[in-house]
Amino acid sequence: MPFKERTLTCQDCGKPFVFTVEEQHFHAQKGYTHDPKRCPDCRRARREGPPYRGGRAYERPTREMYPVTCAQCGARTEVPFQPRGDKPVYCSDCYSKRPARLRR
Repeated sequence: MPFKERTLTCQDCGKPFVFTVEEQHFHAQKGYTHDPKRCPDCRRARREGPPYRGGRAYERPTREMYPVTCAQCGARTEVPFQPRGDKPVYCSDCYSKRPARLRR
């Protein structure tokens, strides 16, 4: 199937871009059936940018960390939950050494 250069429009920035013969051949080899929807610049920005959810970029909120003392080794550490006081809290090293059946 002979390929010809085609001009497509980017769905993100609206600018025209050329879908080259080499790119079309690459797409055919990979089994892609649809033309690209984004220009090379927008594809690169999407890959290198922040994580996406539902097609929109979002910044992951920072988790509030709580200072604790490990119940096993006594090391000071931080955990992403507020300890209730009725169960022991472990540092990541001590927690990973515990048997899987006790990691609840």
